[in-house]
Amino acid sequence: MLVADIMTTQDLIIISPMASIRDALNSMRERKVKSLIVDKLSPSDAYGILTYKNILQAIVAEEGDIDLLNVYDIASKPAIQISKELNVKYAAQMMVNQSIKRILVIDNNELEGILTMTNILEVLMKQAQDS
Repeated sequence: MLVADIMTTQDLIIISPMASIRDALNSMRERKVKSLIVDKLSPSDAYGILTYKNILQAIVAEEGDIDLLNVYDIASKPAIQISKELNVKYAAQMMVNQSIKRILVIDNNELEGILTMTNILEVLMKQAQDS
């Protein structure tokens, strides 16, 4: 099974790197997600990812004053990325070994989707039920 078979392609939430952390938190709360994809600034730039963990680390470091920060200050960039043609078992192995919950799926430096641990676990649970 390939990453393309199980990755999320719909409703990807992309935020500007220039957005405030407060805007990012509001977007995450409204959409009920735990991460946002940070857009590229130019065609040759890289995508990033902003997670609750990034935000919490920033809040602790800035002693609670998130208004001093923009998304680009704390996002993980470049985000770890894989090809949609990769076998899911290798993606899962990388995620486990690197303690990563989300990986961007990129083709020709353009966003195709996102692969999460939840995507992989849903497939495993379905396979276990069908057995």
